[in-house]
Amino acid sequence: MRDVIIAANKKFMDVFATGADTMSTLYTSDAKIYPPGGAITSGNTAIGTFWKGAFEAGIKRAKLETVEAEPTGDQIVEVGNYTLYGDGDVQLDTGKYMVVWKQESGDWKLHRDIWNTSVPT
Repeated sequence: MRDVIIAANKKFMDVFATGADTMSTLYTSDAKIYPPGGAITSGNTAIGTFWKGAFEAGIKRAKLETVEAEPTGDQIVEVGNYTLYGDGDVQLDTGKYMVVWKQESGDWKLHRDIWNTSVPT
């Protein structure tokens, strides 16, 4: 299962780095994200808009590193670390995340996605 999640994360990183235009396709139709310092965003269309906005605001690349990927029933729970980069590959943030992955239409998609920074306030 770890290889499946690593491949799905590569797709996430690639889609984001090329403009974040199709981020909604990576999430289940009833997905939720829990961004730091922000409201819960529900549904893959709204989540796609969130990520497009993040790209347009200056985050140009995300690096995801899977630490754990454990199957539980029909889902996979992933724990990992992220790094976000801006123009010129300047590091903007680093932190940790937890994702619940679920299959939809034959693909593993993000179903619940929460992350928070490790940078001190």
